[in-house]
Amino acid sequence: MPAVSIVIPCYNGGKFLPGALASVAAQTFRDFETIIVDDGSTDAQTRAFLAALGPEIRVIRQENQGLAAARNTGFGLARADFVLPLDCDDTIEPSLLAEAHAALSSAPPDVGFVVTEERLAGARSGVVKLRFDRFAQLFHNVLSYGMLFRKSAWEKVGGYNVAMREGYEDWEFNVHLIAAGYRAVEVHKPLFNYFISGEGMLMSRSGRMHATLWRRIRDLHPELYRWRWLLRNHGKPHLGRRLVRLTSALVVLACARIVPEAVMNRLHYTWLQAKRVGLLPWRVEIN
Repeated sequence: MPAVSIVIPCYNGGKFLPGALASVAAQTFRDFETIIVDDGSTDAQTRAFLAALGPEIRVIRQENQGLAAARNTGFGLARADFVLPLDCDDTIEPSLLAEAHAALSSAPPDVGFVVTEERLAGARSGVVKLRFDRFAQLFHNVLSYGMLFRKSAWEKVGGYNVAMREGYEDWEFNVHLIAAGYRAVEVHKPLFNYFISGEGMLMSRSGRMHATLWRRIRDLHPELYRWRWLLRNHGKPHLGRRLVRLTSALVVLACARIVPEAVMNRLHYTWLQAKRVGLLPWRVEIN
């Protein structure tokens, strides 16, 4: 049985797959399997590339069901206890599996995943120092999707929510892990490479529906947005620093309940476009 399963969902992403697979092949940690979930790809380039892959890579084909469903298929078929989701347009550094596996395998069971720093590629460049903050995660997706997870944690929360088809399925999944009591261990190195373009789901779909999708997350986990939970958890800064202050969180919640969603969606997308072209830092702390 492999120690790690890498799950790569793919929908018409054949032009990106060589780069993703090359980064997987370059891993210094060799005890892993690779699973590609073809989520109903229709373009000839992707279908030809997948058909030409050797037996060392498992290719699973299904009708198009969306990113969350494709990840769930891969996680469900993973033979390892630890699983790394990797979108086909992103890559990982050669030591990611080695360092993340070492960190997670030595951690207690309530540590459900490993957070590394993130290097931006494509439309933006630079390194983002991601940190686990359960309070901040409720108001802003401060974590990456590309983290090494315990498969048992994925099973406990029921996997990714397939209803989040327009995006933010990774944000909701991470919030669900927090609701289930999981925490993270951090590796302070840029080991995950996140590709930014105007064609990705964040810019083309979910970024335009931010307020709507965040409301869905709040509706799915109302217990985390109640006064009692917020007051109890806001006073626990990570490494002596808060990513989101209580006052800021309450203002954001009030705006989400008062301002029409269409207006909030438009404002957020304008803010996101400014980040993509470099007018704002890629990840902005809410203070």
